[in-house]
Amino acid sequence: MKPGSFFKKAAAAPHIIWSVMFIVFPLLFVIYFAFTDNYGNFTFDNLTGLSVYTNTFILSIGFALIATVVCLLIGYPLAYFISRTDPTKQKILVLLIMLPMWINLLIRTYSLMSLLDNGGLINGLLQTFGLSKIKMVGTSGAVILGMIYDFLPYMVLPIYTTMSKLDKRYIEAAYDLGCNNRQVISKVVMPLTVPGVISGITMVFVPSISTFYISQKLGGGTFDLIGDTIERQFQNEITYNTGAAISLIMMVLILISLAVMNKFADSDEEGGIIV
Repeated sequence: MKPGSFFKKAAAAPHIIWSVMFIVFPLLFVIYFAFTDNYGNFTFDNLTGLSVYTNTFILSIGFALIATVVCLLIGYPLAYFISRTDPTKQKILVLLIMLPMWINLLIRTYSLMSLLDNGGLINGLLQTFGLSKIKMVGTSGAVILGMIYDFLPYMVLPIYTTMSKLDKRYIEAAYDLGCNNRQVISKVVMPLTVPGVISGITMVFVPSISTFYISQKLGGGTFDLIGDTIERQFQNEITYNTGAAISLIMMVLILISLAVMNKFADSDEEGGIIV
């Protein structure tokens, strides 16, 4: 064995061990419990009994789709604006986009609660101007807003990365051929940034559909999403297998999302995300 090959395998060994222990084994445990009952007997009852959670799945998918679409509508123009500024300003703007990601999700959600709560900053300002309070926490809008606030950077960064790597000669050629700004964006920029868009959609949709803390705090316990259901099932040993079955369905949804991303976003295309 060549020395270089040995050192490469040795360097990869910790990552492989970590992946097996904390990714492969937990997934196998989920699959095992999803297809067994409380006595360890093989059964499909855990999966066939999930029909009672149909509304929960529909609501979770609906919230995640709305949050993803809004993030795309906000993130794409923002990423385009950042990519069109000079390099120094780009670094500053990207840093500002990434700053919230350095703060824990729980802290960000609590901060948003302090703004939206009945006694929060927004309602306090409304009362100052003689206006009545607006109920925000405990509504679907607050939950979706929380998803958008927490996951918007995951949409902006991959799209920005793709745009910043575009060959400027394509844009110059489009202008030379008589295209206006709208045509350049629709016929040149957008087709070439599809890999970044697909990456952003996947990176926002997957955590949005599986989140539970945002819905608990901003939803005020009014909305029961998939993440909330899984957490509640795993808190009780009697329903542990049901929680594993729901988690298995979530794994399938995530794998489908990744498959769609890989289908439409060629890995050889320029894109991805800046870390």
